[in-house]
Amino acid sequence: MSRLLQHALTAQAERRPQAVAVAMNETRLRYGELESASNRLARTLRAAGVERGDRVALLLPKSPRAIVAIVAVLKADAIYVPLDPTGPVPRLARMLDVTAPRCLLAEAAVAPVVVDLLAASPPRAGLALGWLDGPASLPAPGPADFSAADVGAAADGVLDASNDASDPAYILFTSGSTGVPKGVVISHANVQHFVDWATTYFGLGPDERASGHSPLHFDLSTFDIFGTLGAGGELHLVPPGLAVAPDAVPRFIREAELTQWFSVPSLLTYLVKFDAVQANDFPSLRRLLWCGEVLPTPVLRTLMSRLPHVRFTNLYGPTEATVASSYYTVAACPATDDTPIPIGTPCAGEELRVLDADLRPVAPGALGELYIGGVGLSAGYWRDPQKTAAAFVTDGGGVRLYRTGDLARRGADGLFYFVGRVDSQIKSRGYRIELGEIEAALHHIPELREAAVVAIDTGGFEGATICCAYAPAPGAPVTPVTLRRALAAMLPVYMLPARWCRLDRLPKNANGKIDRPALRAAFATT
Repeated sequence: MSRLLQHALTAQAERRPQAVAVAMNETRLRYGELESASNRLARTLRAAGVERGDRVALLLPKSPRAIVAIVAVLKADAIYVPLDPTGPVPRLARMLDVTAPRCLLAEAAVAPVVVDLLAASPPRAGLALGWLDGPASLPAPGPADFSAADVGAAADGVLDASNDASDPAYILFTSGSTGVPKGVVISHANVQHFVDWATTYFGLGPDERASGHSPLHFDLSTFDIFGTLGAGGELHLVPPGLAVAPDAVPRFIREAELTQWFSVPSLLTYLVKFDAVQANDFPSLRRLLWCGEVLPTPVLRTLMSRLPHVRFTNLYGPTEATVASSYYTVAACPATDDTPIPIGTPCAGEELRVLDADLRPVAPGALGELYIGGVGLSAGYWRDPQKTAAAFVTDGGGVRLYRTGDLARRGADGLFYFVGRVDSQIKSRGYRIELGEIEAALHHIPELREAAVVAIDTGGFEGATICCAYAPAPGAPVTPVTLRRALAAMLPVYMLPARWCRLDRLPKNANGKIDRPALRAAFATT
């Protein structure tokens, strides 16, 4: 029988039904309860007409109920499509247009969004609407097809599955260069391969108390969910907005007695800049993982010096290759603030290549574009063969590869190093400049809490204009003049930003990363 993601959860429920599976605030959902609740919802979905391969859109805030919904969709042989309840309605409507879901699951907290979303979209014949809390009469364009009462009345026994491991488990949307989001299709097998590797490498087990920090529409959440629950551990969902206060996340880690923290680096940088992590903090924490962006080396050094008992691992990989494709566990605290941290070596079953424009390997140490192959590779973008063909290529030997758009090199130590984005290498005043190098220098300035560099096309002979947005550390007397002077000690004059913007906090996208398109748009209009 094919291994599907829900099978491990069912096995845990049979072995340890009273063990806590998911925790959030005061709510505790046990494995037996997760199994029964997801079975009831899966049967309700099937009764509403959901069949194998159908899409089920989830417009749900992060909560134990949302985890039940994810598992239930898989048990119904369907594909879950997590949507951001705080996202712009026109963008959400485009996602519904692309995926044409058979059902939309929502709850009372997002009822106004549902009303706006369905009103903004053309009528969809056959779209079932299900409320997971409250009555079926909640405000919406037309009556709901089922409510929490209907789910509660369904049978809770194990369902037979028709899917196999090659079937899609979910579709996650990434930003498209044209403004139209792209739906990345990820199979049960894609996720299971990564979870199998991570379970072995990190030694995950029933005593894990892992964070669930990432939004459910961001692919880091799939490791949080299926890695933790597959190992029989406790998934502690981090409430959205918790990172607004610098002491909130450290307090959460302490009180939940977490053994694992996994997030994007921007949050870790935020904690260090506010001096929120104390010496020998988090005594239960075993490992700290990050993925999605570069973690500045000064931030890593601070964390490693204060948390000597914690194992630090850098994970690298785009959504199109399922959570992460490579890893590097930092053996010792870096000696200097400019020591580069590698993205390491491929995870089991994965392959990384640094290639030139003709898909030929570059010499060791030379710069090239990073391509990924192997077991994590997505089948492509949902019903978009043109974009799939542009991003997924085949080498001369017939091996399928994903073109990441990242610049990388392979060091003399055999490890891979991320250098920047292909599209972040600009030409200004005749010089080729890597914007990531400027950002790395900014991270050395202690008076800054965070900073980002973007370039805008001026249309003149000088080429792109380098722009810097920055947020000072609390009480720091920072001005563009002082920043320019500090950078001039580290960078040549032609790499110094020409335009500056001071902000209390840099804008973030829904995944917690710095929203660079928003910064570029802001500089372009001022």
